[in-house]
Amino acid sequence: MKRIIARTTLLVALMTALTACGGSPTRESTGEYIDDSVITTRVKAAFVEDKAVNALDIKVVTFKGAVQLSGFANNPQEADRAVQLARNVKGVTSVKNDIRLK
Repeated sequence: MKRIIARTTLLVALMTALTACGGSPTRESTGEYIDDSVITTRVKAAFVEDKAVNALDIKVVTFKGAVQLSGFANNPQEADRAVQLARNVKGVTSVKNDIRLK
């Protein structure tokens, strides 16, 4: 009897752990969170390398491959360049531009 209870407890714990790592429409899975962190880092790195974009003034948030840019740009060309750079990053599925002009 103790064996059955121990196995059942182990099975429930395992199922709970696996379910906790899964995603939903409003929550990322563990793997998606890691992927999105990599995408965010690559977009910010592209901003740093490009002289036309001020990387410190533009915030990048990624959720399931969709990138949202916010913050401030000095001119429309800077905002457009930031969107273009973000779209060219591997893994980006879409880019939402919420950048405002100073």
